[in-house]
Amino acid sequence: MDKKTIIKKFAVYGRNIHPLAVEVLIKNVDHHNLDSLIAHICKTTSSFVISREEVERAIKSFKTAPTTNDVKNVDDKPKQVVRSQENVSVKDVTGRSTCEGGIEDFLAYFNSRFEKLSALVRRRIGGVRISSLPKFKNEQVEVVGMVKDVRDYGEFAVFDLEDKTGVVSVFAGEKLKELALELLGDEVVGVIGVYRNGRIYADRIIFPDIPMRERAKKDFGIVFISDTHFGSKEFLEKEWEVFTKWLSGEVGNEKVVDLASKIKYVVIAGDIVDGVGVYPGLENDLTITDIYGQYQYAAEQLDKIPKDVKVILSVGNHDAIRQAEPQPALPKEIRDLFSNNVIHVGNPAHVDLDGLKVLIYHGRSLDDVITKIPRLSYEKPHEAMIELLKRRHLCPIYGGKTPIAPEREDWLVIDEVPDVLHCGHVHTYGVGFYRGVLVVNSSTWQAQTEFQKKMNLNPMPCNVAVYYNGEVGRLRFCK
Repeated sequence: MDKKTIIKKFAVYGRNIHPLAVEVLIKNVDHHNLDSLIAHICKTTSSFVISREEVERAIKSFKTAPTTNDVKNVDDKPKQVVRSQENVSVKDVTGRSTCEGGIEDFLAYFNSRFEKLSALVRRRIGGVRISSLPKFKNEQVEVVGMVKDVRDYGEFAVFDLEDKTGVVSVFAGEKLKELALELLGDEVVGVIGVYRNGRIYADRIIFPDIPMRERAKKDFGIVFISDTHFGSKEFLEKEWEVFTKWLSGEVGNEKVVDLASKIKYVVIAGDIVDGVGVYPGLENDLTITDIYGQYQYAAEQLDKIPKDVKVILSVGNHDAIRQAEPQPALPKEIRDLFSNNVIHVGNPAHVDLDGLKVLIYHGRSLDDVITKIPRLSYEKPHEAMIELLKRRHLCPIYGGKTPIAPEREDWLVIDEVPDVLHCGHVHTYGVGFYRGVLVVNSSTWQAQTEFQKKMNLNPMPCNVAVYYNGEVGRLRFCK
């Protein structure tokens, strides 16, 4: 066990460690227990730089911590339900929604959002309560709060930061101004700066962000697609036919046929059908006007996928489910139309595929994020998705184009860092890696509609992202 290894292990959690603390670990900790202890330290301390004293305290508490047998009967009811099917486990809101839309629900929702995100930020900085700032006049302070009301005042960008004890104005000048103007309402950040004249002059803005991690490498293939829009006049049926034949190994050169043989999962990020009444004039774009008939057709088309390939089917804003996020999986009467190799999940859904952690989110909030941050565009949707990872939230803006249900727990916080973040919605294609996480926006199977022409939206249909062994390739099924 060497110093570099220990430093790298803490870096995974976004932390640094003091050299004296490293020496304490080397002298007192068996290498078999090192990973568990580091996880314990990072969970129980908020310092950005772990000190020797913190390590010593953690070692003592770690040795005396209760075992699983000691605590297994404390609370028999799990806080979150994880559904399993063979090598697939799912965590989503299906069967867990409790909101009724009362004021208590909204208060609980924002409290959950703040607590979850502030805990993530505090892994990177300490932070004092805003109400206690007057004690630190003309001193450097660290504060964590929810962003409110960002303004451009020429020389400075100014925003309000709020915690449970108060509100303070933050002035961001010079290099920080551009970053501050990209802040989204209702996200939680940390600020390091000098408290003077009742305000903070910021030196740094700290996002919750995700830690660096190695790319996940699994010896099987996954196809990522989205926005099939079955039932639309613009559904590209011929191209879909070629796609399903490729999955069956019937078309393509030797290389792509060999790749098809490795595919174990097809993951679909919502908007399975074109829906009914989603926007004015949609009925003019439909070949199947009955929503149940659209899902029957969808089931027929997905039935062309080989039965040894599992299909993970999420939902979006065109599907027959509530519009507010998080969305549960499709209702049983619709799920029963599909074959047994189709696994239905909500939106968002944390899905474990043979150890590969995939976060599926339809991506409706990308409209809000792309509108808010001028440098982002629909042509590069993965760049907007990276902003969601930085903010550790799938829908940072509350009250925008994306309706959010006031669940008592905020299911849209990215608690667990995935290996893959998969979105759709925008009908364009983009792939990238951010801190070891594969980011995929997987296009559509619908050509441009009249509504999209009016909105100046130019889709990039029939682009398929294929994951295999830590890498991702692109297959085009359109001419």
